[in-house]
Amino acid sequence: MIDTIKKTLLAGLGATVITAERVEQAMGDLIEKGKLNAEEARSIANKVVEQGKEEWENSKQEFASTMEKFLQDAKLVTREQLEALGKRIDELEEKLAGKQKD
Repeated sequence: MIDTIKKTLLAGLGATVITAERVEQAMGDLIEKGKLNAEEARSIANKVVEQGKEEWENSKQEFASTMEKFLQDAKLVTREQLEALGKRIDELEEKLAGKQKD
């Protein structure tokens, strides 16, 4: 499952890189055709990059939320819960050992 998650995230990152390359290419084409000047192209490219960053952050937050919900629904034990249980077992074993000596 972890591999699937990694692949999904890397695919998203790859799509971002491809998109950035395409934006640069498109801006270059528009400059060559005289439809945009370099300043306008730079401004548009910056906006696209900023939107991409925002979308990436939103995707990461959404993914984290989805994973958290999945783990809660799967009723898995957290590390803290497991450590607390281990501590309780240790305490109970100490109490039992003390009573058996009496």
